[in-house]
Amino acid sequence: MRASRRSETMEENRAKLLRAARHAFATKGFSAASMDELTADAGLTRGALYHNFGDKKGLLAAVVAQVDGEMAASARKVAEAAPSAWEALLAEGTAYIEMALDPQVRRIVLLDGPAVLGDPSTWPSQNACLELTRQAVAGLVAGGVMKPVDVEAAARLLSGAALNAALWVAASDEPRAVLPKAIEAFRAMATGLLAEPTSRPS
Repeated sequence: MRASRRSETMEENRAKLLRAARHAFATKGFSAASMDELTADAGLTRGALYHNFGDKKGLLAAVVAQVDGEMAASARKVAEAAPSAWEALLAEGTAYIEMALDPQVRRIVLLDGPAVLGDPSTWPSQNACLELTRQAVAGLVAGGVMKPVDVEAAARLLSGAALNAALWVAASDEPRAVLPKAIEAFRAMATGLLAEPTSRPS
C-alpha cells in the first residue's frame, strides 16, 4: 500500500511539473523559462524535476511528446470524419499543418522543440505518427488507390511533408499567409501518388 501511494505521489508530481512547464514554455519560451519559478509554480523542488525528467531539456522533451501526441490525436479525429481512406490521409496531414497556428504548438513543438531537441523525425511521438501513416499508405496501396510505390518511402515523404510544412508556417513572420500555400502544396504532392489521375479529388 505504501509503495502504491509513493507511485501515485510520483505521478502527481510528474503531472504538476508537466503542467507548470507547459505553461512556462508556451508563454516564455524554453530559454527564458526559469527552473526555480517553474518548480515553485508546481509547488515542488528542483530535486523533483531532476528525479522525474533528468534536467530542463528532459522536461521539454516530455512536454513536446505530450503536445505532439495531442496534435496527432486531433488530426486523427479530423481524419475519421473524412468520406474515404484517401481523403482521411489528406485531412490528417492538413489538420497537422493547420495546428502550426496554435500559439502553444508553435512555440513548444515547432520552434523550441527542434532548436533544443534536434531533428523532429527522431522524436518518439513523430515515429508513432509515422507508423500510423505507414499503415494508412499500406492500405491505400493494397487497395489500388495509390500507385504501387514503396510503402515506407511514401509514408516517410508524406509525414515529412506535413511536418516540414508545419515548421515553415510556424517559423514564418506571416503564418496565416503561408498556411494556405503550405496546404495546397502538400495536397498537390500527395495527390501525385494516386493510382488514377482521372479520379483525383478536387
